[in-house]
Amino acid sequence: MTNLPPPNSIKAPTLLVGVDFGLPNFDVELQELGLLAQTAGLTPVARVTCKRRAPDAALFIGSGKADEIKLLATQLGVQEILFDQSLSPAQQRNLERHLELPVNDRTLLILEIFGQRARSHEGKLQVELARLQYLSTRLVRRWSHLERQSGGIGLRGGPGETQIELDRRMIGDNIKRIKERLAKVKRQRHTQRRQRDRRDTFTISLVGYTNAGKSTLFNTLVKARAYAADQLFATLDTTTRQLYLGDVGRMISLSDTVGFIRDLPHGLIDAFQATLQEAVDADLLLHVVDCASDTYLNQIAEVQGVLKEIGAGDIPQILVFNKLDALDDTRRPPVLQDVYDLGGVPTPRIFLSAQDGEGVAALRQLLTEAVRARRPAVSVATDFPPDHEAAD
Repeated sequence: MTNLPPPNSIKAPTLLVGVDFGLPNFDVELQELGLLAQTAGLTPVARVTCKRRAPDAALFIGSGKADEIKLLATQLGVQEILFDQSLSPAQQRNLERHLELPVNDRTLLILEIFGQRARSHEGKLQVELARLQYLSTRLVRRWSHLERQSGGIGLRGGPGETQIELDRRMIGDNIKRIKERLAKVKRQRHTQRRQRDRRDTFTISLVGYTNAGKSTLFNTLVKARAYAADQLFATLDTTTRQLYLGDVGRMISLSDTVGFIRDLPHGLIDAFQATLQEAVDADLLLHVVDCASDTYLNQIAEVQGVLKEIGAGDIPQILVFNKLDALDDTRRPPVLQDVYDLGGVPTPRIFLSAQDGEGVAALRQLLTEAVRARRPAVSVATDFPPDHEAAD
């Protein structure tokens, strides 16, 4: 992203733009884009939406709306324009020339947030790979330094090779190197999974839309201190801990994974295959849903779409409707456990509050039943005692 400040610096005034093409899930208020912008260190100062039958090939929004946005941006002192949809390289380039301001899209915004939040070596590699793959499509006369360079003795490239070709080759080399390093990480994870299989470990992964409360529930279940906050993409790196279930006398493996979001860039899905593999290889998925959100149905659909894309669509699930404490009495469900029709599959559902602990004991009972149904109980003497409920 162009000149994005660090989270604690002065935040750049930003104009948010969304185009309604008549597709479902259009965010009329651009609330999620605004939250993403704030998370990345920007300050939304205005929101502009419009309707079109199809994107304009050159400017995405058409010249008339582009002129309107340019005038508004000048009046408000905006430093950046941010689109809620993905822009083609040509559209982005044309808009920047027309508006005379940096223009970025939802894809690069999410990449920037991931870059800020990644902590582990693997996470940083995955984000860098996705960022380079994104930038590789935007090297067509994108910068003013694209002057023709003469080749010569001691210089890479032949006579007349342009700076853009050098940039493309450099990015290609970096992509190849990062893919090789990630392949090594994937092999290491595969070895770890084989070891878990030999130990007959029951594995559970928490999945869900970003900011649904996965990390808070994870901390509550295993008494861990994984980072949790009321913000988008608070957790990027997979964290795995052991959870003791006394009724079956055994430990199970519980993993907290990266949150999903609408229009999650495919490059990120590909880059995070090693991390998302925890979900693919799980025996059970805890699909955490923010039941206080007005768009929870759309969020469930987005998560199911990503799970299907990564090959985890057929893994058994328990729907965990979290944030029960955020519902007033009129919205509180009369029954806290039932069965939910998830794409035609009857799926256990439980309402709880990971924040205050209501319903967590009932969830542990559901997990116990799932383990019993999958594998016979193991003697307590062969497993960890209850006072080692959480282990690194």
